[in-house]
Amino acid sequence: MSRLRSPAASAYLGFAVFGALWGTWGASIPAIRDQAHVSDGQLGTALLFVGAGALPAMLVAGRAVDRHGRRLTGALLATLGAAGLLAASASRDLLSLALSLAVLGACSGAADVAINAAAADAQQRTGRPVISRAHAVFSAGVVASSLTAGVLRAIGAPTVTGFVVLAVAAAASGATLARRTTERPSGPVTDPDVIVRRSAAGLGFSRPLLALGALGALGFAVENGHQSWSSLYLRDVLDAGPLAAASGPAVFAAAVAVTRVATASASLRHPVALVAAGSVTAGLGTLVVGLAPSFAVALVGLSTAAAGTAVLFPALLSVLAARVPHRQRGAATSVVTAVAYLGFLAGPAYVGGWAAAVGLPGAVLALAALTAVLLVTGLVVLPRLHLGSQPVPPLSPAASVEAAAAPAHGHTGGAARSDPGARAPEAQRAQVDSSPPATTW
Repeated sequence: MSRLRSPAASAYLGFAVFGALWGTWGASIPAIRDQAHVSDGQLGTALLFVGAGALPAMLVAGRAVDRHGRRLTGALLATLGAAGLLAASASRDLLSLALSLAVLGACSGAADVAINAAAADAQQRTGRPVISRAHAVFSAGVVASSLTAGVLRAIGAPTVTGFVVLAVAAAASGATLARRTTERPSGPVTDPDVIVRRSAAGLGFSRPLLALGALGALGFAVENGHQSWSSLYLRDVLDAGPLAAASGPAVFAAAVAVTRVATASASLRHPVALVAAGSVTAGLGTLVVGLAPSFAVALVGLSTAAAGTAVLFPALLSVLAARVPHRQRGAATSVVTAVAYLGFLAGPAYVGGWAAAVGLPGAVLALAALTAVLLVTGLVVLPRLHLGSQPVPPLSPAASVEAAAAPAHGHTGGAARSDPGARAPEAQRAQVDSSPPATTW
């Protein structure tokens, strides 16, 4: 199997495109605001349309990915690049900006679900910490693309330039995935059909999925609260200059990327413990930021908070990947991601509300309070989650090749029926059938 056909490589490629899109967008917001002739308040209103487009698309995308496989992921990446180009080129007033952001949000939400499902699937198939590493690739893509967009703006290139490059790269990446990605096996012996039948024939909006999504929402609220307000905090509270203030989000994203690489194995093997450790670390870092007497101390706090938030969502997705059979992973991921995304949207507004009431330092301390809620809730909820009848073990390399080569509906030839090894899957299924159903709540 070539590297381009590797499930992990496919996930990394998808996250790289996703990170590049949002890094380019973040660095281009001031220019697009001026191009659309809108005020800061109108820009904030228009940005709400990203969420309005993303949430319904997320809920639809999961089942579509389960049905159509990785080729759909490639198509969604190509569409995402085109939507970014549309938002950058067609936004000439408030209405066109809002409509183009709704389109961008829909494409982004669908692609987000698809690439997270691809990473979860690759992690279970390979037994490697793909989810955390893929999210690290996203953060690295944000940093690299935002810096590149800044350089393009500094040399006088039009705002649309970076989005043209991105659209071409996204189309090429999508075509590569659609043409060369090996599809998931339809019935590996380590993921028997009985698990699908026993797990309510579709997890839907079950309480375990909603609980995972709620925990993700708390983590994203803290993460995006820092990302969205750190520059203003450094400038307005600590009197940092424009360049120093702008370094806040970049330092935060870089710390996220490094942490996700460093903790990838722990995210795979000890996700519950990592959620607890991440909550504590994020809380301590946020407290340091809120009480910082100087710019340097605040940067240390931001880096610490970033390290804590970095591990949260990958660890939660690792819990999901280990407990949801592959044929339902896209649909389950769409529910968790959509609920978690609510926190991503609410985080900046939460900080803004507290800032209006008690000032920015007090708002940052209120952000730290969310990490305490996340810690307590995670310790209570995660040990009780039963998303499937039993953990879904990863495929060994040999089993993965065997399963990919096997017929879609099991063995059919006479030799297969006479081979004792060929009866193992049926025996395994019977054993799973006879076990008592898992407790759910």
